[in-house]
Amino acid sequence: MGCFPCFDSREEEKLNPQKVRADRHQLQPSNISRLSSGVDRIKTRNNVSLRRESSGPKDSPDAQIAAQTFTFRELAAATNNFRPDCFLGEGGFGCVYRGRLLNTGQIVAVKQLDRNGLQGNREFLVEVLMLSLLHHPNLVNLIGYCADGDQRLLVYEFMSSGSLEDHLHDLPPDREALDWNTRMKIAAGAAKGLEFLHDKANPPVIYRDFKSSNILLDEGFEPKLSDFGLAKLGPTGDKSHVSTRVMGTYGYCAPEYAMTGQLTVKSDVYSFGVVFLELITGRKAIDSSQPHGQQNLVTWARPLFNDRRKFTSLVDPRLEGRYPMRGLYQALAVASMCIQEQAAARPLIGDVVTALSYLANQGYDPTTTAPVPAPSGAVHLKKERNGRDMEEREESARMLNRDAERERAVAEAKMWVENRRQSAFDANNAAA
Repeated sequence: MGCFPCFDSREEEKLNPQKVRADRHQLQPSNISRLSSGVDRIKTRNNVSLRRESSGPKDSPDAQIAAQTFTFRELAAATNNFRPDCFLGEGGFGCVYRGRLLNTGQIVAVKQLDRNGLQGNREFLVEVLMLSLLHHPNLVNLIGYCADGDQRLLVYEFMSSGSLEDHLHDLPPDREALDWNTRMKIAAGAAKGLEFLHDKANPPVIYRDFKSSNILLDEGFEPKLSDFGLAKLGPTGDKSHVSTRVMGTYGYCAPEYAMTGQLTVKSDVYSFGVVFLELITGRKAIDSSQPHGQQNLVTWARPLFNDRRKFTSLVDPRLEGRYPMRGLYQALAVASMCIQEQAAARPLIGDVVTALSYLANQGYDPTTTAPVPAPSGAVHLKKERNGRDMEEREESARMLNRDAERERAVAEAKMWVENRRQSAFDANNAAA
């Protein structure tokens, strides 16, 4: 499953703080040594370099493995003995609690891994090594870890706004839906996190578990990728993929990976496309409460991409028409390319970042633009005001007169990808 060796009889020695400090002196800046596949402990990959984009103390050589070590007693005190009122949520590998470090007063999130079985141990080692060596504004910051006896805990920075999933699905009545600008901002930031893993790490890191619950949000709704237990090192040399046991979450896995176990960076791009569709539509990747034929988000959305008159039916009704029509067309063009059946037809994540950064910087102002009329049969969350029907008919007429502009908007979105790809090709040729 993981890209690092499983725990064995030398486990405690590896996680002993003195041993870790001794190992730091053997590490060269921007290098990770001997990262292996968890399936074969003998084979190793050497000289994994990182061109990190972070700034500040983490850029110093001594910050290569900067995670602190905690005792179980310290983390139990920080979380009030893991009291239920400190409980934040539960993932595939354990429960997460809110805590306060007594020595610094810092608010943190503490993940206590399931002690039953090897799965949690593998995720623990992968996560400690990955997040100790990978630093980027759109990756969650690992503060430290605990390996007391059979206890395995990870300590992260606390993300006050929870996960993206919390703000998209099953919203309580008192919580407002995310507006269009915030959704595009989150999509662009999450894509930048993936771009760092794919393009700045060498060999690339394949995240393998990109989903809305793994995208955490800070107070300003800046996104950070979390939960790196399933991450794998990508192919090197003339290899086109890495073969591995299929892991991940149903509804987000790329079809070629689910069928063959062959993993590439394009597998992450597919998962990103699913999450981007969640942001646009407000629907879950898999939702058994939906009617038959609509339970799988990608299966439901794909036919609608073929008819521009149905594009508005893809939009989350909780937006109540407050989104830019041109921006919607461009966003759907990007989403459509990311969820292509064939991996080769999907764009590189760098192309996606270019397109979404443009969209995020446009800044839609709902106060200066009339809301887009809801499609026929859509669910309205508020009663229509008097005279709204007339306004919708007038707006519909104006929209029909802008068909040519919409087609150009879709073409522009596709051109971004082609232009980015051509620029990268020209740059590589010039360097050669």
